[in-house]
Amino acid sequence: MKITPTPSDATLRPGQIALGSLSLILIAALAACGGGGGSSAAPAPNPTPQAVNVDVPLLFSDGSNEDWGTIGVKLLSLSLTKQDGSSVSVPLGSTPLPLNLAQLNQIGELLNKVTLTAGDTYTGVSLTLSANPGDVSLTVAADPEPGFSEAAGTVIPSSRIQIQGATGAAGALTVTVPVKFDKPLVVPTTPGAAINVEFDLDHPAFLTGHVPVGSTQATWAVNFNGPVKHKKVSDLTRLVMRHHYGKVVNLSSDSSTLTYSKQLPTTPAVSPETATDTGVNVNVLADATNGTLVYDIDAKQESTVKSFASVSAALAAGKYVRVATRYQQNGTLVATRVWISSNFNTVWLSPEGHVLRINNAGSEMVVADENGKPVKMVIDAKTQFFFRTPENALSDTTAIGSGPAFAAAKNLVRGFKVHVQAVDPLASPMVAKTVDIETAAFDGRISSVTAAGFIYTRSFNTGGDGYNVNLSYIDAATANGSDANGNAITGFKYWNWSFPSLVTSGTGAVTSFVSATNGSVDFGGTAGQVYAQGASYARWGDKAAPNGWSAPWVVLSPTNLPLATVASVNNATNSFTITVPKGSKPVTVGYSTTSGSATLAYQVDRSKDQVTVTPQDLSSTAGLAALTQGLTVGARVAISAIPQADGTLKAYTIKYFSGSQQPK
Repeated sequence: MKITPTPSDATLRPGQIALGSLSLILIAALAACGGGGGSSAAPAPNPTPQAVNVDVPLLFSDGSNEDWGTIGVKLLSLSLTKQDGSSVSVPLGSTPLPLNLAQLNQIGELLNKVTLTAGDTYTGVSLTLSANPGDVSLTVAADPEPGFSEAAGTVIPSSRIQIQGATGAAGALTVTVPVKFDKPLVVPTTPGAAINVEFDLDHPAFLTGHVPVGSTQATWAVNFNGPVKHKKVSDLTRLVMRHHYGKVVNLSSDSSTLTYSKQLPTTPAVSPETATDTGVNVNVLADATNGTLVYDIDAKQESTVKSFASVSAALAAGKYVRVATRYQQNGTLVATRVWISSNFNTVWLSPEGHVLRINNAGSEMVVADENGKPVKMVIDAKTQFFFRTPENALSDTTAIGSGPAFAAAKNLVRGFKVHVQAVDPLASPMVAKTVDIETAAFDGRISSVTAAGFIYTRSFNTGGDGYNVNLSYIDAATANGSDANGNAITGFKYWNWSFPSLVTSGTGAVTSFVSATNGSVDFGGTAGQVYAQGASYARWGDKAAPNGWSAPWVVLSPTNLPLATVASVNNATNSFTITVPKGSKPVTVGYSTTSGSATLAYQVDRSKDQVTVTPQDLSSTAGLAALTQGLTVGARVAISAIPQADGTLKAYTIKYFSGSQQPK
């Protein structure tokens, strides 16, 4: 099971966006400026109001996927759609812009900013991706799920990748992805609002593998229609930003501001790694209150500075930097930590990725990097662990633990998103100096649910990576985002994946959660039961668990069922029954046709070595008719669903296969 999409407030904990899920984030309403001016003369009657300009940063982030180390795309253009149908282009610097979606697990990759006019209304965003062979790259993760059809670390050749919806001439193929905002954005004059357009990497329609006739290897169909959606983020100061890579341009005259040209690693990867200049300049401030930690990797020196004056020689023009940042409420970026080297490969080498496992009583951590390779890091007594909480400035300078004992105590488990700084990036093996925990993801089967907490049980392909973690709920008085109407929430909350706007919170949330997670679905035979599944991004140091993790929320996640066979159909009740391999009895599956919360349905047509994935809108007459025509007794279906207390399944997605080439 993977981390799942969430409502806007679900991503918020004090100081961090929590959850799962690729996303493009458009943060609106940052520092307002413009207007003003004065005169000694009397004002003219009915003066024309001056426009107020608002700088809007743009970032990418995404939801996670356990099976892929690299999902590379090339972004060609991006534009905002105004209410009148016109569009505003966003400057992206160099194009095509290479991005690895698999590394942006709910952390923001800053692209650029665009200046908008306060009061203007926008209804959506449109992005264009390059769609020639090789423009989408796939590398299998270091340890994919059990039963995954590709070997760990496999680089999928372009001949086995089909990009759905591509148009244009050969060599100039593109795919355009329009995304409609849930609610129109009226650009405000005050900072703080945000819009998030998410690429859900674990969406069942995003990557569909099929084995062509006469072949033994899968071809992967990449579909951007459906996995890309809008999700609001309500507080930019809580965004966890991905570390930036840059090339120093200059320091301001007062040494308060560092300007660097944003760099991305060359794709496909080379060794030693080299930089691609995006042509976008980024300004970051030194933390004049709490101090910015500066690491000169070449000189092996570190210092805490409140301006960049004392490290100006190390930050000479042309040097490479890696920068951890946070947003302030006025829209400015503050550098919390800066790593400096004369060589890009040196600042790049320290691994970024998801924790695979902790070995040898906590003295070794294995991180899966974006090339699908495991990287071993030694944890010694001096290794410090940090939990990124941008709202709390001290979190970037105050460790939550250190040494092997911290890691061995299950304070760090598989799936956490981390960025590690090595004492010496060129050493073998590398020793971890600092470990930034950027997202603390727990997920799996939910059991032993009481009014005090519950247990997550998670299994992986490598048995020792699994865990049974007991999490308490956050304290009832702890701030926990807001509901769909903007009302503040305190204490624990939960919701179903399919209904992110229907958040259960307040004094009865825990009692309701206990009731909602006690159900199971039984297929009989050796197929066994399907239990409640969930996912959380945990919070460190809450009043409920001052020296550990606690759950601010749970999203009840659909379970991906084995490839099933339709046993019977009841169109009158929008339901059908399925059987699964090794099961002895059918189970009822219900689906929704309600607009805005309809079950996601996808028709998969297979013809020789080609596959076509067609979304069907079940809230429309045509879409429902297509589904009912495809759901015949004996048809093969791939379903993700949430078990209900009455023993039925509530479908989140239905992928049904048409044509003569049914999957086996």
